[in-house]
Amino acid sequence: MKTNSKYVMFVTGAFVSHTCWDNWVKYFEERGYTAAAPAWPFKDASAKELRDRQPNDIGLATLTLTQLVDHYAAIAKSFPEKPLIVGHSLGGLITQILVNRDLASAGVAVHSVPPMGVIPYEFTFLKSGWKVLGLFTSLKKTYLMSFEKFQYAFVNGQPFSVQKEAYEKYVIPESKTVARGGLTSAAAVDFKKNHPPLLFVAGSEDQFLSPHLNTRNFKKYKRNNSILDYKEFKGRNHNVLLLDTWKENADFILNWVDNVLTHTDYGKGKVLTNSLY
Repeated sequence: MKTNSKYVMFVTGAFVSHTCWDNWVKYFEERGYTAAAPAWPFKDASAKELRDRQPNDIGLATLTLTQLVDHYAAIAKSFPEKPLIVGHSLGGLITQILVNRDLASAGVAVHSVPPMGVIPYEFTFLKSGWKVLGLFTSLKKTYLMSFEKFQYAFVNGQPFSVQKEAYEKYVIPESKTVARGGLTSAAAVDFKKNHPPLLFVAGSEDQFLSPHLNTRNFKKYKRNNSILDYKEFKGRNHNVLLLDTWKENADFILNWVDNVLTHTDYGKGKVLTNSLY
């Protein structure tokens, strides 16, 4: 089966603004795609505006993961054809769910939060993300990642000035209820189900969602006739979308999509890749 679908939806993860995809949207559009990076509900504003809404951002505070997934599912269905879906971090989890629902022509999970069934026991993950669960705090108040936590979880290894600029430009309040949803059936996928082509991308320096966790996520899928791939890039931390090397990641994704969606054997029950790079 061949497809000429040239639509792509980028799905943003937690803690940061959807504007982190701006360069990606432009880059894909220059290569013939109709691209969109829609904001989460209650997040369609600048980082400063969103931070200034605390503690009155109750709409965001009470947003659930189910509502968030349904939000992106509705957008995916609004395209003239099934789009390529590329998601980062929690957006990677949403991508996995939407691929599982057969709403994508293909999916790319970049440094992805794992679905239910892949227990994230890695110390660096727990250190990076446990506070957003907001244990013993009000669910009517959002969580704002501190600069120190952002340094560890997102921008480790980068110069202080770059870290500070990224924090001020992109970091926004987060919903604890969405984060807690990742521990429930709202985050479930059927690992045995046939699915559109799915690529996992990891980064060697990611302290939030490590290659070890991403590999466990990838290996949870049962080997069937679906196309399933994994790629680890050296030198990438969790801030992968904004690193100087982001075009290398984007080009790899573009080439992968072109290969799997134009291959004449795609859809005929033949496993074309299904292996670690």
